[in-house]
Amino acid sequence: MTEVIHLLPDNIANQIAAGEVIQRPASVVKELIENAVDAGASHIELHIKDAGKTSIQVIDDGRGMTEGDARMSFERHATSKLQSADDLFKLSTKGFRGEALASIAAIAHVELETVFESAAIGTQIKMAGSKLEALEPVARSKGTAITVKNLFFNVPARRNFLKSDQVETKHIVEEFNRIALTHPEIAFKFSHNGNVLQDLLSAKLRKRIVDLFGMNFNKKLVPIEEKTDIVTIKGFIGKPEFVRKKRGEQYFFVNNRFFKNSYLNHAVTQAFDNLIPPKTFPAYFIYFEVPPNSLDVNIHPTKTEVKFEDERNIYSILRSTIKLALGKYNIAPSIDFEHEPQFDLPNEERQKPVQPPSIQVDPDYNPFQKASASTAPSTTSPSSGAMKPNREDWENYYEITEDQAFSETSNTTVPEEDTGGKKLQVHNKFALVQVKTGIMLIDLKRAKERILYDDLMEQFMLTPIASQQLMFPFEHNMQYAEKLEWENNKTSLKRLGFNWEWHENTIVLSGAPSFLEDEDIAQCLDAISEKVAHEEIDKGELAHELIRTLSEAANTRKLHQLQPEELNHIIDRLFQSEQHQFSPSGRRIMNTIALEELNNYLK
Repeated sequence: MTEVIHLLPDNIANQIAAGEVIQRPASVVKELIENAVDAGASHIELHIKDAGKTSIQVIDDGRGMTEGDARMSFERHATSKLQSADDLFKLSTKGFRGEALASIAAIAHVELETVFESAAIGTQIKMAGSKLEALEPVARSKGTAITVKNLFFNVPARRNFLKSDQVETKHIVEEFNRIALTHPEIAFKFSHNGNVLQDLLSAKLRKRIVDLFGMNFNKKLVPIEEKTDIVTIKGFIGKPEFVRKKRGEQYFFVNNRFFKNSYLNHAVTQAFDNLIPPKTFPAYFIYFEVPPNSLDVNIHPTKTEVKFEDERNIYSILRSTIKLALGKYNIAPSIDFEHEPQFDLPNEERQKPVQPPSIQVDPDYNPFQKASASTAPSTTSPSSGAMKPNREDWENYYEITEDQAFSETSNTTVPEEDTGGKKLQVHNKFALVQVKTGIMLIDLKRAKERILYDDLMEQFMLTPIASQQLMFPFEHNMQYAEKLEWENNKTSLKRLGFNWEWHENTIVLSGAPSFLEDEDIAQCLDAISEKVAHEEIDKGELAHELIRTLSEAANTRKLHQLQPEELNHIIDRLFQSEQHQFSPSGRRIMNTIALEELNNYLK
């Protein structure tokens, strides 16, 4: 009988392992930098070309390796971290499975140069598809340099699944951020295609966050700290007024290892309850320290998921710690249950002398005699001293208000309704339009957003949007990932009316779209940066997304009381749009309330 079960060749086994560990260039970056950290490096350099598809190089000044260790590091399950199964529960380093270099060498060309700390001559190893091509002595400074070229050269199907350079670079930047945030004591340098994106000096954690995400982050951070027998928590949270509509800077670390955990993320969200709008996300950089034997990091190949032994108590401690920090720095509203707010007086009233209440009596008043309007007694409110209006006063009030507020009849028509009736602006936010079947309610802000979007899109397709030169250049600090995406999308952004230069990670804006007010520029830059740097956008949808973001960001200020002509103009322009029912972001602009519905409100 012929046996059908056999051992896989090493090269196939390594490629299978690579499928679990090395998913994209960012996976290589993560494994190589973590190895450099474990080697005790104080300075680490990362250099990539073409989003890591062409080459990835990591250079460190760590301990280095002997020739024997260098050769052994490319074998599967070769590690210096584990001696027995019990060591899995005492981990204090990054990598420990011994698959990283073997997996990388199985799907790329790898060149390693290393010098052990006490040696004069080092070792150079060249690998390709798990095959040893060269093993030679080399002269270099202490530490290790690993260069990975032609990733997935022998697995073309895997290479075809890689995304665009823009997307793959975003993933590399994110992996770099995670490690740089975990080790602020280590200096890092990061370049892409020869351009230095980040040059970080050894620093305190707060400085490292600011260096990575921009100077404006310094004013956004609130420190948190709590130490218990179960867990020690420290780090920073973002202030409620700086929340974002997309998940951005949200980082959990445990024992100097990045991880994701939706359960603990919920604890953070609960701590911000009633302080931030729905569907917004606060920034946080939270570091946990727990006993290694109470943590299992071996449940996912990329080690980004961990399991805590006492997760429920950690949830409660985390939520309480954040609430305490928000209250301590006067960010959360305080509640005094002993305080009676109804007894509060304005400051100016407190200065006045206290006067006893007085009662005025009309000795000539006859309750059985009907008083005329001209002789009716005046009634005064003891609390305010103001005259109470009679029925005639109120009737006159409504008559005056209606004359002032409603505009003249308009010729605007739409397929659903005849909007030629009266129009009224309510709370500077809505327009009420009288139509044949009832009342139409229009959100004016969304209507203006739709009008601006349509105008910009029509103009963008024909010619660049007019740019207005700024009297004084506008400077705005950005994250280096955002800077990279501004340059990647330079053609589209210049066509939208932006002109700029760079001073390190500060954009110096000399021109902006002509319709933008000066006070809207900063918010507009933030909105576009968040869109291009933190979301994956299909190339065919880029123009649509940028114009939608621009029209929304340029329309954030509260509306003022409009003149009747302005109100008519907005409604006229709105109904000229084919998509007048919905804003560019998909929110409903208008709704009609039928007369029958209105009658029901008064039953």
